[in-house]
Amino acid sequence: MLFKYVQFIFLLYASTLFGQGYNVLDYGAKGDGIHKDTQAVQKAIDLATTNGGGKVIIPSGKKIVVGTIFLKNNVSLYLENGAVLLGSPDIEDYAKNTHKNMYKNEPHMDRCLIFANEAHSIAIEGYGTIDGNGFPKNFKRETGRPMLIRFLNCTDIHINNVKLINPAAWTSAFLYCNNISVSGISIKSRANYNGDGLDFDGCQNVSVTNSFFDTSDDSICLQASLPNVPCKNISISNCVFESKWAGIRIGLLSRGNFEAVTVSNCTFKNIDDSGLKIQMNEGGKMENMTFSNLVMKNVPRPIFMTLAQQKACVDAPEKMYPVGNIQNFTFENIIVDNKDLDQNSAIFITGITNHYIKNILLRNIQLHFSGGGTLEDAKKKKLKEYTLDVLKGWWPEFHLVGTLPAYGIYARHVKGLYMDNVHMHTEKLDKRAPIILDDVLQDHINNTFSNYKLITKSELIRL
Repeated sequence: MLFKYVQFIFLLYASTLFGQGYNVLDYGAKGDGIHKDTQAVQKAIDLATTNGGGKVIIPSGKKIVVGTIFLKNNVSLYLENGAVLLGSPDIEDYAKNTHKNMYKNEPHMDRCLIFANEAHSIAIEGYGTIDGNGFPKNFKRETGRPMLIRFLNCTDIHINNVKLINPAAWTSAFLYCNNISVSGISIKSRANYNGDGLDFDGCQNVSVTNSFFDTSDDSICLQASLPNVPCKNISISNCVFESKWAGIRIGLLSRGNFEAVTVSNCTFKNIDDSGLKIQMNEGGKMENMTFSNLVMKNVPRPIFMTLAQQKACVDAPEKMYPVGNIQNFTFENIIVDNKDLDQNSAIFITGITNHYIKNILLRNIQLHFSGGGTLEDAKKKKLKEYTLDVLKGWWPEFHLVGTLPAYGIYARHVKGLYMDNVHMHTEKLDKRAPIILDDVLQDHINNTFSNYKLITKSELIRL
């Protein structure tokens, strides 16, 4: 009797000290990887939030199969080491009331596995795994491809240490959320087509640190799909990116503004498209961003910046957007090793005619390229502009321009370009110029070298 009393007192004290735990097995979950445990997990979440909050536990050694679950106020979804939360392979197990994907022509990604709406103080934590089970045999565009996570209008979000793997579409979408901390996570999203990693749309006060990305689309994407909800105060640091598309993309969905973004101490490797892909399409403004202490290997277009007009948002008005603004960007202390890629690799920064990208600083940068550009490549004078008649429904992708006539840096329609201590090297002879400035105003090029030789002002090619 005394023992039971002591045990009761201990459990009561532990609950007060550490927060109440709700093990999903206690609410009917089988955890055998076969039976669908959606109702049991949701019951634990609902009880936890009703009681003021707590930790819903996915226990180690168990594989909990679920369809859509709804995370609620003051609840932490905690995956113990060795635990797996596995997405159901049946699209009918995914709810339809989980908002929508904000890109046009992609309603097949409207559903999701974990959803929260107007929730505060929510978390996904632990050393376990959330597996979307999103392979093409389970989910196709025609039937629907659910995202792994979607949070809408939520505040105080923590995602720590978990593994997020095999989503059928994007890994996550944070829409109009505030105060987000992501740390120590690992994302592998190669199971299906265009598997983004972390997408922050109209979010503020965001920190992403110490995380690893292996994605079939953009590893991190910053967006602004509502004109009056900016994406700002974003810090990304100490991460490793590997991607079939971009490491970090800022824009495309760009009806709103972007401001105060810092990216530091990150490694990019084996990126198929661009390391830093910055694109203002829908009339908003991007300004005041820094990118520093970065290492990139096998990353064509380590920096790719475009200003254009294109409708990306599902709620786009009929009338085309005005041209937006990009200004006040610093890129410094960057090493790029692209000597194993083909010759189509360079920094490409381009506005459009009469609309300039402004105040770009490139400092302390090493660029290593394979070389091999031909005399025919060097003679290219007029590259396609990202104008409406050229885009014709396309995003402003690099393939619309083709091989650049510069092997190092091509800047076009830029006002205020400052370069200092930039070093470019080619493994093979390259007949192209290291730098071409096309309609670049107010440029200042200092201490810039091509294959160990200082580039003088008279050697710069201006178009």
